[in-house]
Amino acid sequence: MLRIYIIGISILIIAVIANGIVMKLGIKSWYDFIELLQTHGSSAFGKLNILDYAWLFVAYPLILGFSYWIGDKIYQATF
Repeated sequence: MLRIYIIGISILIIAVIANGIVMKLGIKSWYDFIELLQTHGSSAFGKLNILDYAWLFVAYPLILGFSYWIGDKIYQATF
């Protein structure tokens, strides 16, 4: 149970940092994309640029996966 908690904290911290960085860079986050979907429906996909797509569907999942790996390594090094 402690392993899952440490991994969860790692994912949370890194996700918050990553979302803060993309907000500063003007790239759409999942929150922005969901808001677009609510206001524009399926035409929201046309309002994203290639960098938004790359972030949402490639980079962000990779970063979250990497943060899982970091959390697991922290747990293994500690316990």
